[in-house]
Amino acid sequence: MSATGQTSPLADLRQSPCVPRRSLAAVGLLIVAFALLTGCATTDDLADEPEPTYIAETADATLAAPSAPTAASGGETKREADETVRIDRPKNGLTEVVVEAKADDRHEVIRDLVIEARNLLRKVELQYVFTGKGRRETLRGRPVAFALWSETSQSWSIAHVEIPRPPVRWRPGGRPMPFVLRAPGITAQHVKGTGAERLMFSFSKGDEPLKVYGRKFPVFDSKLIAKRRWRAVAETAKPIVYLPFTADTLDPRFVTDGRDYLRATAKRAIEELRRAAVPSSAFPGQLLADVVPAEVIMTLAVIEQTDDVDFRRTRLQAFEEVLSQYGLKREEAYRFSISRAKAIGPMQFTNRRGNGTYALVVRRCPGARLDPNFERGATDLLNAMKAAICLFDIELKQMPSEIREAYWDNKTVLGIFPVAAYNGGPRNVTRLRRVLDRMGVDVAALRAPGIADESRAVPCPCVWREGPDGLAPVTIPSYNNENRWYIEKYQSIISLLGERS
Repeated sequence: MSATGQTSPLADLRQSPCVPRRSLAAVGLLIVAFALLTGCATTDDLADEPEPTYIAETADATLAAPSAPTAASGGETKREADETVRIDRPKNGLTEVVVEAKADDRHEVIRDLVIEARNLLRKVELQYVFTGKGRRETLRGRPVAFALWSETSQSWSIAHVEIPRPPVRWRPGGRPMPFVLRAPGITAQHVKGTGAERLMFSFSKGDEPLKVYGRKFPVFDSKLIAKRRWRAVAETAKPIVYLPFTADTLDPRFVTDGRDYLRATAKRAIEELRRAAVPSSAFPGQLLADVVPAEVIMTLAVIEQTDDVDFRRTRLQAFEEVLSQYGLKREEAYRFSISRAKAIGPMQFTNRRGNGTYALVVRRCPGARLDPNFERGATDLLNAMKAAICLFDIELKQMPSEIREAYWDNKTVLGIFPVAAYNGGPRNVTRLRRVLDRMGVDVAALRAPGIADESRAVPCPCVWREGPDGLAPVTIPSYNNENRWYIEKYQSIISLLGERS
């Protein structure tokens, strides 16, 4: 059953022999037609977020400008009259909840509540606490404000939470992240994340779970932090009102909208490259717009934002969360995503002092007219998708002619090679090719994942090949665990997309 009480069509989906049957039972909302995409940002990247980089929010004339933060000193913070302060630690059993509404209008109710929460949070002042005196004075933590909705009282409340600064090394299932909670009568549990994109808590008041529809998070100036100018850090902090994924906002309509939004954006990126007549480097005489199908670029927008462990545990359910973010927030989705390698945005491009992957595609693909500003260009989905297409072409040009020719004839299946390169560079392509050679798998024999009987099931990650006995999966030997799972997730989703596009 889905969260809305409707049976998910995925319950009837036949599965490949390398996917445990129990995984489909866990899938709640994603309809077969929505099961498009896969994810692969590494577990480390998602669980252990570095200090975020400020990226200006998309202009919205209907929302008021954010207010400036205030600071308190001497270990005290400005409190509301009925506010209490306590140290709270996570407790098992408190989970995020889903708002009740009619199936046909639930997404509209959620969207309205998210807008209300955003407007409310823009007026909230974040509360900074300093400890020590003189040269020993320091900013104790990072204040974050959450907008909570009570279905019982039909009213809002604000919960102020102070998390460690700098970000702690936190892992799901590991040591709980300590935090300070300031909210009368409310209890909290840290759910996931430590940074601007993924930090989330769940809250309750008495026996009632409260629903999270907004969050205000401050981004600090790294130069001021390095100089330990803590007062200036607080005074210049740039708060962003941004809602990470929460089960309270998960709805089938947002999943559908997310799919449609990604498809439309990918097609628009390809069409802009076509109108500009950008030539392909990998395939002389061809247009860059014809090198990468829209479905392949769509998969990357979700691959880069889906946790490995979530995929292994829940399979397609993990993609619902990502797609729902795109459906609810559209161009705002994953703009604040940052990995430990400082890759940012929905497509996770790097900069590295102006010499990263993004700078490379800007230089090597001038006809695409990519935004030269890294932060702005890498966090704009349309621009980032065009950059990803350019990167695919650059990577394909470096591959053996046999792979390029096979790719041109079967782009979605042979997409595993540029996808491997996108994940870890040309070295991963060489490793993958060597592994396939050892497995006795001819590149031309690779096929989209299919259905095989239980007697031919193999452990995955795997690839599928056409042989004398028909289509069968072949386990990919260990050579790069992250890349193997990247390929597995790509194949599992692109095959469904190809059947229903």
